[in-house]
Amino acid sequence: MNATGSLFSQILSLFERSDFARHVRDLKTEFRAKGFSSWDQFVAMLFCQLGQTRSLREITDGLLSCEGKLKHLGLVGHAPRRSTLSYANAHRPWQLYQRLFYDLLEQCQAISPKKKFRFKNRLLTLDSSMIELCASMYDWAHFTHTKGAIKLHCLLDHDGYLPVFAHIGEGNSSDRTVARSLDLPKGSVVVVDRGYCDYQLFNQWTQQGVFFVSRLRSSAQYVRVKSLPVPEGGSLMGDHLVQFAAARGQPALPVWRRILFWCREKNEEIEILTNQLTWAASTIMAVYKERWQIELFFKSIKQQLKIKTFVGTSANAVQIQIWTALISILIIRYLQFRSRFHWAVSNLVALLRLSLFTYRDLWQWIDRPFDTTPEPPPEQQLVLDSILPKTSQPAFQS
Repeated sequence: MNATGSLFSQILSLFERSDFARHVRDLKTEFRAKGFSSWDQFVAMLFCQLGQTRSLREITDGLLSCEGKLKHLGLVGHAPRRSTLSYANAHRPWQLYQRLFYDLLEQCQAISPKKKFRFKNRLLTLDSSMIELCASMYDWAHFTHTKGAIKLHCLLDHDGYLPVFAHIGEGNSSDRTVARSLDLPKGSVVVVDRGYCDYQLFNQWTQQGVFFVSRLRSSAQYVRVKSLPVPEGGSLMGDHLVQFAAARGQPALPVWRRILFWCREKNEEIEILTNQLTWAASTIMAVYKERWQIELFFKSIKQQLKIKTFVGTSANAVQIQIWTALISILIIRYLQFRSRFHWAVSNLVALLRLSLFTYRDLWQWIDRPFDTTPEPPPEQQLVLDSILPKTSQPAFQS
């Protein structure tokens, strides 16, 4: 008899049922609910992501085909019906999935590897990605007159490349407005692209003791205060202390640092603005190049999980599906951290989809995914042979 449940049930054990029940009580997600619990809904939506299903029908039919194994997932009764799941996604608050995301994030941060840089400051990257929607079906997702869209804002921690903050807004929402609302830890380093280039925002971070590294706009106007020495023969082309003019009625801006270097990958000059005045210019350049990791994060979550097509059209259903995708990427990261096998995200997602209802120990599977079930010892094989009925002799013998 197998002592372990399915891989899916062991993944669900990462979520404490007591914490889940507390969130349900606080948010009143099961107010006037009958029969279909919030846990059932969470299991179904997580199956949508890890099982790579494309519609409500595939979710319900996929769970219905495994109905004999659903008791290991904590489901009450049978697999949900399409109308029941659709109604729950449209009306039950998405904040439950946001809380589950941050609960799992704490577990991931406890075992995440450290970044490759020597400095002890926490390195973060802030960026956003657009998700296009059909304007006629998603009329609440305002972007243009002919197109609908939502924008996913993420703050990526380079210790394990974990998303430590996420915000889902309309397609025309401002990146800088979201950046101003962040409560960043003192001493951290935030890397942003030039879409976030706002001198008042940078001044706010400077006053909070937060370091920033940003791409500088080509039209920026400043006064050069001091030129710093530049080694010859490298990609570094300029290192200066500069000061920008403050807006009318605003206090004077502090002196910041402008670094100009040649990017061989893009074959162009790149101007960087930072308030970190003591680090070597080469370190600042390497920190900015690390910003590419958030682009890889957005690419991975869009290609491997379900956030480009949705199983519901309401704003609440879209929020639930995106937060479930973010929970799924944390699950993938957690399994990568615990595994000795060098998993690529695409391979882990693909094999996990094929093995969700396989009865193997999860922590052995992530280390040795291609091992088969061991053969029984010879004495057990003899017992099985004595129990099984003997087949008739073949009709033809050589």
